[in-house]
Amino acid sequence: MPSLDLGVGGFRELVLRHQTMVYSIALRMVGDAGLAEEIAQDVFFELYKTQPRLEGEDHLRNWLRRVSAHRSIDQVRRAKVRPGWTAEEYVEEMPEWSNSEEMNVEMAARLEELLMTLPETQRAVVTLRYMEEMEPMEIAAMLEMPVATVRSHLQRALHLARQKAAVLLREYVRE
Repeated sequence: MPSLDLGVGGFRELVLRHQTMVYSIALRMVGDAGLAEEIAQDVFFELYKTQPRLEGEDHLRNWLRRVSAHRSIDQVRRAKVRPGWTAEEYVEEMPEWSNSEEMNVEMAARLEELLMTLPETQRAVVTLRYMEEMEPMEIAAMLEMPVATVRSHLQRALHLARQKAAVLLREYVRE
């Protein structure tokens, strides 16, 4: 199979085509736009050196996801970027919304905050599964762990997220 050694012009096209995915994975995992940009830059710098060994678009996309996830996990562990609050401590009065679009934006922001409270490995598998729409087998291969471990992390993450959401998002739940 041919490699992806495309030179500078072709490399620029690769970056433009995949920068949103790489940045999104990093942002959801580290929760900080500046750190996510740094991670994305590191990933694309590594891609520049690695591109001749990549074979095709699928290989490239999987490589980018894997490296983005690993770099993000490393950053979280190194910087200990994890909110110190729990959902129970975050309860506050909700503002009155004039329309449902404001409520959807606010709820999406709250869900992002909730995602950031998960442990880094759980956050990684949830991000890859639900934001990147990867199958557990793909995630297992990418993160170099057994499929059963990925499923276990997903199950624990969703259980923990439901518990936190019961408090954090209770104003959205109809009783």
